Amino acid sequence: MLYLDESAAAPVRREVLEAMWPHLTGYANPSSLHEPGAAASRALETARAEVARHLNARPTEIIFTSGGTESDNAALKGIALAEPRGRHVLISALEHPAVSESAAWLGRLGYEVETIPVDRDGVVTPAALAAALRPDTTVVSIHYANNEVGTVQDIPTLAAVCAEHRVPFHTDAVQAAGTLSLDVQVLGVSAMSLAGHKLGTPKGTGVLYLRRRTPFEPLIHGGGQQRDLRSGTENVAGAVGMATALRLGTQTDVADLAQRRDEFIDAVLSRVPGAQLTGHRTRRLAGHASFVLPGRSGESVLLDLERQGIFCSSGSACAAGSSEPSPALTAMGYSEEVAQSAVRFSFGDSVTSEDLVRAAAALPGVGPASQA
Repeated sequence: MLYLDESAAAPVRREVLEAMWPHLTGYANPSSLHEPGAAASRALETARAEVARHLNARPTEIIFTSGGTESDNAALKGIALAEPRGRHVLISALEHPAVSESAAWLGRLGYEVETIPVDRDGVVTPAALAAALRPDTTVVSIHYANNEVGTVQDIPTLAAVCAEHRVPFHTDAVQAAGTLSLDVQVLGVSAMSLAGHKLGTPKGTGVLYLRRRTPFEPLIHGGGQQRDLRSGTENVAGAVGMATALRLGTQTDVADLAQRRDEFIDAVLSRVPGAQLTGHRTRRLAGHASFVLPGRSGESVLLDLERQGIFCSSGSACAAGSSEPSPALTAMGYSEEVAQSAVRFSFGDSVTSEDLVRAAAALPGVGPASQA
């Protein structure tokens, strides 16, 4: 099996499981005052401090969540509901459904939701963001790196535009973790979302970085855990796994991974007639290559590759099963027909050059074009 769908979920790391194991078998509540509870609390706070060090943040700015979707929901809704300045929400045209659907929910509450356009490469320019900002803008959310086309945004510059207008800025950094800097002081963000299962933890753990003094209305109420910002008994094992995965992510040789990506892109474009790269050619995730294959069905290509033991994706895993064309690709200017021919390959440092040669060689034999 050749697994090339790490943008959906990365293989769980053995080191992460080993770090989590004592807390999976331990059962004390970290809020309990007895010694087993205190031990669980110490493990939780050690993990929080380690995540904070990795992000160059304060431990009090780290909120453990159930994953990227919860973190996105909490950031967008929590900031919008608490920000008194107005009811205008800005998101990019390429956002994950966790952001776009959160914005739509705010729209049903009476907020005005506006989408910032992107260019053909999926880039949000500072000029486009500045043109969309208004005195009553409540919050802005722009992907750090897109899950479908791999384009990486210039977050420090975009965040600086918002800072100039004193507008809170959130970025979904779920895809960025492991290969891009997560230093929140350099990025300049008010809030940032992460998900463990993109880094090698079991599914169900995430992080929301929330800069101190950022207006925020908690969405989950209860016992007041995590400084009343996200109540509920904490997932100690998940927090420990997240901290471990972030530390291990710094060991990835990003330059080598990007070189393998570029060789794979060149091989596909030279072997497959009509294939077009989607997303920015160089400002993209190191382990991400995405294409449209006009005249073919992306889903049929996936099935043909799977028969050869190669597993990839046609786009966002969160939209799997949908017959609709990718909103990201149509926002970038692709026709609906061409957007439905999308294929995405995403991989980590365990995938070799030989593996990618095999995948590229398999593509020309995907069979006749489907008109479905």
